[in-house]
Amino acid sequence: MRKSPTGTYVYGVIAGGRRRDIRARGALDAMIPNRSRGLPGTGPVRLLELEHGLFAAVADAPLRVYGEDALGKKLSDLEWVSRAAIAHETVLESFIDAAAVVPMKLFTLFTSDDRALAHLRAERRRIETTVKRVANHQEWGVRVVLDRPPAAKKPSARSRAAAPSGLSYLKEKKAQRDVTTELAARAGQTIDELFDRLTSRASVAKRRSPTELSAGSGRLLLDAAFLVPRAGGASFGSAVAREARALARAGYAVTMNGPWPPYSFVQD
Repeated sequence: MRKSPTGTYVYGVIAGGRRRDIRARGALDAMIPNRSRGLPGTGPVRLLELEHGLFAAVADAPLRVYGEDALGKKLSDLEWVSRAAIAHETVLESFIDAAAVVPMKLFTLFTSDDRALAHLRAERRRIETTVKRVANHQEWGVRVVLDRPPAAKKPSARSRAAAPSGLSYLKEKKAQRDVTTELAARAGQTIDELFDRLTSRASVAKRRSPTELSAGSGRLLLDAAFLVPRAGGASFGSAVAREARALARAGYAVTMNGPWPPYSFVQD
């Protein structure tokens, strides 16, 4: 049977010294064969040596699935794209113990190993700068939801039934709006102070714009990523846990996720 033509799919760049050093840490063995199969239909994950201890984590990918024309037709299938994204990230996360992981974008494909290497070597300066920035660091995410906001006082039935002009009722409505504004300002200050405290424990931090949609039963107030030295991960996690316990009394739910490769910090 004639073999289907393939391209070289690139998951990311791994920094970790010599090839046998990476293998000794189990990064390759962790991916074969069950813990990470890579994107659907692709071959085993393998390493291509760039230079100076840098390796590209790649796999053979059938062009009938991942070629430009075929892929264009599949991008509208959000479930398929989601599965591919999870597989892409799982491969990268299997290298979490390497000195540095520089993720490539989903569906980064070249026609051959040589083309992939040529592209990455042309980007060598940018890659080396990124490696230097994220080496021996991991990304942690922190989210805060206000799930039990203090209730503003509602206008009383007596006020609503007061003078025909409704003046008392309008005064209470204004007071209610003022209290709501004050609570929002207080929550904003609480979150700003939390972010500053956690940032002091990280090398770099990024605060994403909270969505206007609710998060479960409350309102999302903080969605942040922190680039934390590997050696400081446990200390950072303990700090977040302490903050979570303290803020829970005021109705804030603090959650942490990670560690991850530095997805949020590979761009300048």
